[in-house]
This record gives sequence, structure tokens and C-alpha cells, in this order.
Amino acid sequence: MNAANPPGLDLTRLRAHLDRERPGLVGGELSAELIEGGRSNLTYAVTDGTSRWVVRRPPLGHVLATAHDMRREHRVISALHPTSVPVPEPVLLCEDEEMAGAPFYVMEHVEGTPYRTAEQLAVIGPERTRGVVLSLVDTLVALHSVDPAGVGLGDFGRPEGFLERQLRRWGKQLEASRSRELPGIDELHARLAKALPASPAPTVVHGDYRLDNVLVGTDDRIKAILDWEMSTLGDPLTDLGLIVMYSEHPTLEDAPISSTQGAPGHPGTDELIQRYAEGSGRDVSGIAWYTAFAYFKLAVILEGIHYRFTLGQTLGAGFDRIGAIVPAFIDNGLTTLQES
Repeated sequence: MNAANPPGLDLTRLRAHLDRERPGLVGGELSAELIEGGRSNLTYAVTDGTSRWVVRRPPLGHVLATAHDMRREHRVISALHPTSVPVPEPVLLCEDEEMAGAPFYVMEHVEGTPYRTAEQLAVIGPERTRGVVLSLVDTLVALHSVDPAGVGLGDFGRPEGFLERQLRRWGKQLEASRSRELPGIDELHARLAKALPASPAPTVVHGDYRLDNVLVGTDDRIKAILDWEMSTLGDPLTDLGLIVMYSEHPTLEDAPISSTQGAPGHPGTDELIQRYAEGSGRDVSGIAWYTAFAYFKLAVILEGIHYRFTLGQTLGAGFDRIGAIVPAFIDNGLTTLQES
């Protein structure tokens, strides 16, 4: 841990705020470090030498509208914590931007491993890898079985016209970060709009559901789902499409992006889709569209990160390589639609 203030977090102000809002919570001097691996919101591990917490805040500088809403993240984990869906226990939300330059929230620190690469999974062996990935699908089924109104999230989103709005939203996000030519991305957007499927009944959706956004315990079960910044009420198959995309996209050399494809024991995408279908009872015959949409969405997210990198507004290593991998996701999205 680093006792100095990490970028974007003032530990003196944080301590004063915690002492005021949660007297007795903190027992010693705070130290913190930026947790590497995230591509968007900033995440810090904070400790007083005895207890540990996690602090989340938006990125520095250029922030895409609605994409970094700490209030929404805090609200959804607060609603889901009493359910069977594994999420960290929320500690507090601070909406006073004077504290850290942006709203932030504090949650419990959960012990677990975020598996980001096929190499990390290879260490635990084929049998455990299979169990971990299937647990990821089963946990998604559990999330999608939660009654939103029953946990106070009945107004968490507008499910009607969800996919159309998602396409429009991500198109706007692309325009907000467009600083160069990206061949094929407008074609992908247009083709997705033309083939819009009919959505099943809405659920709480995570919006960025993948293996390195969960913490896996020593028993190979999911201990916590993290990074709820894109959560809303909408089409649950968008989350499944993300799992498929992250499980099949090719590993790109030196690219700082998760890919578990190729790990020994990793279930194939057909098995993952079938596992979800059997657990949820939903029709998954149109999953190719959702997978192509996942490729489009990730291309836009990565382009936004590349744009922030060009402005000198990213923290951590590997961001210099993000821009070079965006075209591969555009091409994969177009190929997935063509093959469907």
C-alpha cells in the first residue's frame, strides 16, 4: 500500500468524511493504491492497517455521459446485497464533488481472484477452469432471476425500446470520442439497427458481465460481481452476448483486455449458451445479434479509452495499445452478423 495520495483520491478528506459519516469505522491512518486492470472507472484498495475497503470514482478528465454514474452503482449493489446475487456490501456514497472532484462510493473489500487471461486460468487446471466459467453463467442466471420491483429497482431503467436506445446511446458515445477514421464501425451500427430482435421480459442487467469483473473464491465460486457502472433494467441477453464475445474473441498480443479464450477446460460458447438457456428458460436462438452488439459496444468503449489516452487522461499501463485493437472488434462484430 502507498501512504501517499494516489491520483484522484485525497486520503485526508476521505478519512474525515468516513469519521463523520461512519464514526468508529476507521481505526488508523489510511493508505491506498490504485487497483490496476480496470479500463474505465478508477478503483482503489484502501486500508487502515486492520480493515480493508474499496473506493470507486469516475475517471479523470473526459467522462462520457451516464457511463460513470457512481450513484447507480451504489444503488444497485445496495439493492442486490440482501439477495442471493453476490455483491460487496456497500459502506457509503458521497455525492459531494468537493471531496474527490467527483462522486464516489465505498464498499467492503471481498477476497477473491479476477481471472483476466487464459494464462491465469491455465494455472488452476482444466477441471477448475470449467467450474469457474460455468459458475459465471450460473451467477448470471441468478442475477436475471431477481424481481427488480421486489428489491426496489422497479424504476432503475426503461425496458421499453431498450435495444434501440442502447444502439442510439452507444452511437452517441462513439461520436463523443471520435477522433479518427474507424472503417466498418458505422456499417456495424447500421446493420445492428436493421436486425433489431424482440427482447424477452426485462431484468436487471449488469452491462459489462465478464470473468474479470467478478471475484472468484478458493472454492471456485463467484464471491462478488463488480463494476456495475453500466447496469440498468433491460434485455438480459445483452449480458449473455458479452460472455460469448469475451469467450470467443481472439487473444490479441500485448493488448490490455481480458480474454479467457483458449484456456484448457474452458467450455465452448455453445455450451455456455445452452447452460444459460437451461438455467433461465429463455430463448437464446438470436444470440448472434447480441454477440455482435457486444463487439460494437466494446469497440466504442475502447475507442473512448483511446481518446482519453490521447488527451493524457488515463492512469496505469497498457493504454497506449488500446487504439490499435479497436478495428479487430469492429471486424469480429461484422463477421458475427454475417455468419448469423
